[in-house]
Amino acid sequence: MFVLIVVLMSVSLIGIIAVQLYWINNALESKKAQFKNDVQKSLGSVAERIYQKEEEQIRLQVQDFIKAKSTADNAQIKNYLFQQIDTTNNRKITFGTTILEENFEIPLDFLDDEKIIFTRVTGKKDFSQTRFIKSPDDILNATSEKRFSFTGRMKILEDGQFEELLKESYKKYPINQRVSNRELNATIKDELKKRDINLDFKYGVYTYDGLATPLKSGYYTIKQKGSYKRELFSDSEGNPEHILYITFPNQNNHILSGISSILLLSLFFIFIIIIAFSSSLYQLIKQKKISEIKTDFINNMTHEFKTPIATINLAIDSIKNPKIISDNDKVLRYINMIKDENKRMHTQVENVLRISKLEKNQLEISKETIDIHDVIDDAMNHVSLLMQDKKGVIKTHFEAITTEISGNEFHLTNVFVNILENGIKYTVGAPVIDVYTESTNKFFIVKIKDEGIGMSKAVQKNVFDKFYREQKGNIHDVKGHGLGLAYVKEIVEKHYGTVFVESEKGKGSIFTVKLPLI
Repeated sequence: MFVLIVVLMSVSLIGIIAVQLYWINNALESKKAQFKNDVQKSLGSVAERIYQKEEEQIRLQVQDFIKAKSTADNAQIKNYLFQQIDTTNNRKITFGTTILEENFEIPLDFLDDEKIIFTRVTGKKDFSQTRFIKSPDDILNATSEKRFSFTGRMKILEDGQFEELLKESYKKYPINQRVSNRELNATIKDELKKRDINLDFKYGVYTYDGLATPLKSGYYTIKQKGSYKRELFSDSEGNPEHILYITFPNQNNHILSGISSILLLSLFFIFIIIIAFSSSLYQLIKQKKISEIKTDFINNMTHEFKTPIATINLAIDSIKNPKIISDNDKVLRYINMIKDENKRMHTQVENVLRISKLEKNQLEISKETIDIHDVIDDAMNHVSLLMQDKKGVIKTHFEAITTEISGNEFHLTNVFVNILENGIKYTVGAPVIDVYTESTNKFFIVKIKDEGIGMSKAVQKNVFDKFYREQKGNIHDVKGHGLGLAYVKEIVEKHYGTVFVESEKGKGSIFTVKLPLI
């Protein structure tokens, strides 16, 4: 059931996170598409405005000419034989009549000191003829009257045809003479602003064949990633002449800013879900571990109490025997046995209560100045009988210069007793224990080394945990209830010190206690 719950919770969490990420990705893609659409609309408006401005400029030139030239600059009546050659259809048209010829001069704003000579001929049928430059070289080769021609052919100008003539003339010049960098930059910025795009941008105008033009913002190349493009102007057949490219260096920041609140909220909830899941999983594992430890603790305590209780029962039954009750020596012996076993059980209960009080901060630890070497000597005296029973030996290597600390003598004695007892209990054969001391500027250091069975890395991580014992279940070749080293850690930390163990399986252990000096 535990594994099933963990699997179901994990699948649910992964599913929730996947759905959230899916919607976040959809929101980002939608924002990108909207941004692209807004940019394309803006560029379309830019191209339209530039085109309309040129159209308006041409229209104004035509209107100004008509208004300013209400009368002819010079006029003359001629008997005129006029021939028109149509090279396309290979024919010649001849007009013979008396006509009025009027000449008009039209200055060109984009060419210095240049003009178009516009001739209106009035007769039976009004018509006009003109000649226009085909290339800038024609200007140099033109006559003193600055007359221009279309491939040597005469063209009849009816209503609106003069406007078309000017349009064609504009197309002969470079694009930077038709629109300025400042005008293009301002137009782009204005159109983007209309769609709430207030971003820095870079642009460049290229010919349709990919050649760069002077219209660009600083260094620009069409190889830049994430560029948008739009056609500018077109020829007589409707093919684009130039292409406007534009890029946004901070495009991603702009897109993210549009959904930042939703994105942060989603990420926050995902974070909360992960924390909640991790906490729940941790609590499940912790509770499962505590349950197992408590079960082992109950088993261990049951065995610890079983022996003294059985011994007390046997002693009481023996005293009840008529043959023994009359023997005062035997009665006294059994009473002492009962007293010793009762003391043993009392000690076990005290250990459990002591560790419980430590956890609840109910254990009062009064501190005073003590000599830690004396404390260690006292602890070795407490285990001397155990060492004699196992024919072991404790070797001391006291090299500490400063030995006075602020601490509780009783509890610190128990700390070293517990460590020494572990070295005795977990040694096969006669135990050999070395006690080293040294001092630094701030700490007194005690190292207690044994030659016992040692510990694995996994055991070392948990050896200071409450109720933890390497041997579990019904294996009780080593007595104990898993509280000794937990008590050691709590007392050392109450003295603002640290304790840790270094061990290798089959090669013994070294417990190191660091306590701050006065």
